[in-house]
Amino acid sequence: MKKIIAICILLLCSNAVFASAFLEEQNAIQSRIDRIGTDLLNYNKIPKRIVFTYTTKTKKALLSTDKTLTKRQVIIYDGLYQSVQTDDELAAMLAHEISTAVKSYSGIWGGALDSIQVALGSKKFETVADKRAVDYMVHAGYSPLALIIFINKTCPQKRTDRFSRHNLTSKRLARIYEYITYKYPQYLTDENYINNEYYQNFLLTSVNNRKLLEEKIQTKSTKEVKYE
Repeated sequence: MKKIIAICILLLCSNAVFASAFLEEQNAIQSRIDRIGTDLLNYNKIPKRIVFTYTTKTKKALLSTDKTLTKRQVIIYDGLYQSVQTDDELAAMLAHEISTAVKSYSGIWGGALDSIQVALGSKKFETVADKRAVDYMVHAGYSPLALIIFINKTCPQKRTDRFSRHNLTSKRLARIYEYITYKYPQYLTDENYINNEYYQNFLLTSVNNRKLLEEKIQTKSTKEVKYE
C-alpha cells in the first residue's frame, strides 16, 4: 500500500513539474510574439489595435468559424510557429498577418465588408499584403529576406493557381524578391542570408524567374513580369 501511495505521489509531482515547464515555455513563446509584434506596430506607427495570441490548437478551416479578422487578432498556431527559427522569420509571419488585420479596419460598416473580402482572399490582395509586410519588416529593423525564407519553408507549390484565390508560391516569392530588388537592394548582399541554407534553396528553385527579372532590369521595362 505504501508503495502505491509513493508511486501516486511521484506521478503527481512529475505531472506538476511537466505542467509548470509547459506553462513556462508557452509564456516565453507568447512574450516573444508580443515583443516582435509590438515592434512592428510601433516602428510602423500603425494606429490600429491589434493583439497577438499563441495557441497550440489546430487552425480552423471554415470561414464561418473564423472571427479573428473582425476581432483584429493575429493568431499564431503552434504548427506554423515550429517553422520559425529566427526573430526575422517570426517578424515575417507577423508582418503579413498585421497587413491583413490593418486592411480589415478599412471600408464600410467598420470594416466588416473588408474583413470578409480579406478572409475570402484574392491574388491581388495577397501580393499587396506581401509587399506591405516587406515594408513593415524593414521599418522595424528586420531583414525582408526572412519573408522569402518563411514562405519558402511553409507554403507548398501547387500545380496551378488558375482556380485558386492564392498565387502560386513561386510567383509570390518572385514578386517579393523583385520588390526587395528595386526598393531595398542593400539586403540582397547580406552575408547572413547569402549563407542561409533556406535562402540558398530559394535561389536554386527560382533561377528561371530571376532570369525574367534580370531581363526586365536590363531592358528597363515597366511591364509586369509573368512569373512562373
